[in-house]
Amino acid sequence: MSSDVLKPVPRKGILDIAAYVPGKEHAPGVARVFKLSSNETPLGASPKALEAFRQSAGHLELYPDGQAVALREAIAGVHGLNAANILCGNGSDELLGLLCHVYLGPGDEGIITEHGFLVYKIQIMGCGATPVVVKEKDCRVDVDAILAAVTEKTKIVFIANPGNPTGTYVPVSDIRRLHAGLPKDVVLVLDAAYAEYVSASDYEAGIELVSGNRNVVMTRTFSKIHGLAALRIGWMYAPLEIVDAVNRVRGPFNLNAPAIAAGAAAIRDQDFVATAIQYNSLWLDKLTHAFETIGLKVTPSVTNFLLIHFPDVDGKRADDADAFLTSRGYILRAVKGYGFANSLRMTIGSEEANRGVIETLGEFMGRA
Repeated sequence: MSSDVLKPVPRKGILDIAAYVPGKEHAPGVARVFKLSSNETPLGASPKALEAFRQSAGHLELYPDGQAVALREAIAGVHGLNAANILCGNGSDELLGLLCHVYLGPGDEGIITEHGFLVYKIQIMGCGATPVVVKEKDCRVDVDAILAAVTEKTKIVFIANPGNPTGTYVPVSDIRRLHAGLPKDVVLVLDAAYAEYVSASDYEAGIELVSGNRNVVMTRTFSKIHGLAALRIGWMYAPLEIVDAVNRVRGPFNLNAPAIAAGAAAIRDQDFVATAIQYNSLWLDKLTHAFETIGLKVTPSVTNFLLIHFPDVDGKRADDADAFLTSRGYILRAVKGYGFANSLRMTIGSEEANRGVIETLGEFMGRA
């Protein structure tokens, strides 16, 4: 074979992966744009986090602390955890990928749910394993269906709780029932990226379940309520054996120094977090009521976003609404890739943005 024909070839299965597509950011020809497609907080980051970032930026010539001790201790202090059970990553996405890297290989299976975070499937396939997709019921995780899908090949189960893009959650009783039904060698990953927003009394992010077991991991993020999406900070709380295994393949300096400093300051500023929760709760109710009043269906949400369903009528479908909103500068998230061909996901934004979407969708739905 001639040398000009030879070329590097990705491992089998890699080119079968559909690349993750983020929410769009631009509305060509529109002077002012409100980006409501990525579940970013409208309140920005804590002033204390911004100051910590500025101070750290004065020493960019130094490597960061490879163990992120200051950040892990801040997380541990706020949540009452042992810092040794905490591992930080370049966003929770990195940690999800590392868990797959450690516990999955060719011939293994990872269970995900129908409308779960797309990164789970990407990471499972990236390790040469097989994703097993389990149906949900009315935008809610079906624990019995997950348990029915478990085989001797199952090595990991991913649950987004609350779910994205649905905004729904799994009560702690069902999470515990799921865990009880899994083999002890299967890792249950509870992705609690939106946990801070949930006020339901029957919800738990996963801390208690991790603390009492050897096969449960909880992941969290600083990208949502803490407003540090640009810095890419995630963390997981896990049994020491799992932390040790993941640490062995983690990059030695996977978090940068400004991120470590800003993250530690952000999580300690619980007054700022409380303000964000209050703001979100207010607009979650207002937006839900407003959209239902104009004839749209909204999946009940406990997060900082809403899944809005459109009529199956010519001119009133999600694609039509998306184009109409974008023309006015309001960018929502199309969620066809998550199995919702006729829906849009809207992040709760600033008051101006929220009111603008209400008015614009009202006009859209009222058109002849």
